[in-house]
Amino acid sequence: MSGLGITAAQEAVYRHFLRNPHTSEDEIHTLLGLPRQEVGESVLRLCALGVLNRTGPDALAAADPETAVDRLTDLRLRELHEELARVTQSRHLVAELRQEQARDGVAAPCVERLADVELIRARIDDLAFFAREEILSVEPYGELTPENIAHARPLDQRCLRRGVRIRSVLPRTALDHPPTAGYLRELASQGALIRVAPSVTERILVYDRSTALVPADPDDTTRGALLAREDGLVANVLALFEKIWSEAEPLPPQDDDGGATDHPTELEQRVLASMCRVSKDEIGARELGISVRTYRRHIADLMQLLGAAGRPQAALLARERGWI
Repeated sequence: MSGLGITAAQEAVYRHFLRNPHTSEDEIHTLLGLPRQEVGESVLRLCALGVLNRTGPDALAAADPETAVDRLTDLRLRELHEELARVTQSRHLVAELRQEQARDGVAAPCVERLADVELIRARIDDLAFFAREEILSVEPYGELTPENIAHARPLDQRCLRRGVRIRSVLPRTALDHPPTAGYLRELASQGALIRVAPSVTERILVYDRSTALVPADPDDTTRGALLAREDGLVANVLALFEKIWSEAEPLPPQDDDGGATDHPTELEQRVLASMCRVSKDEIGARELGISVRTYRRHIADLMQLLGAAGRPQAALLARERGWI
């Protein structure tokens, strides 16, 4: 239970009460062979967490394991979320540190040239990891290799789980490649906004509307990329993206026959099954690896698709249609 923030002594105390409910508090340190003070502190923390409950003046009982693990998991996730927020918010230090650097006469470059492909990929991974609000992209590729998808999936899913908005434009020909089309629909089902255009020649990446990555030579991507943080340059790249975005079309939902579908996606089916099984949206979202906001949005979309007035009716209609 160390992964849930519980020490070895606290775990020993909890497991003892699972096996021996209502043991006298004064007996625990003797039975476990642990110092009285350490046991006392463990009991206080476990009671504060709701993992142990007092049943009498000198008696304790362990909470049900499922309840205990859920509480500890929720607490640990909140702690990790707060820690992640502190880490991502520390990006403001960059400006302060650059000011310190400038005092010594060495100004940080507003435009950086990246020549090595591996360096470009590493920088993209870093920018995606630290993105806090939005990632914009225009990609001219018509096909993604299995390796590309395997590399991109955890990065994209991590951003979407953190609530980072993703907007991407790709050529319509990408929908003719089943693995690529499947991955795009997977991202869309998790909250990404995907659009397609008849022809896409530009290659653009923008992170948090403050950092842009473009090819050094649009006609020859092997010549590397330019990473720009200059406000004027980034503003022009943003304007180009918004123009491309406004002219593109939303990703069309299609079934295997190419027509509009009135069936749920694989993820939506999993959301339906989770909705019928768990009592809290937070638990269902955690099990599916998506944010609570995305989980609830899927439920709302499914209720509209089913024509249901509430979740119980949605579950009933979904079962009648054989979706779950």
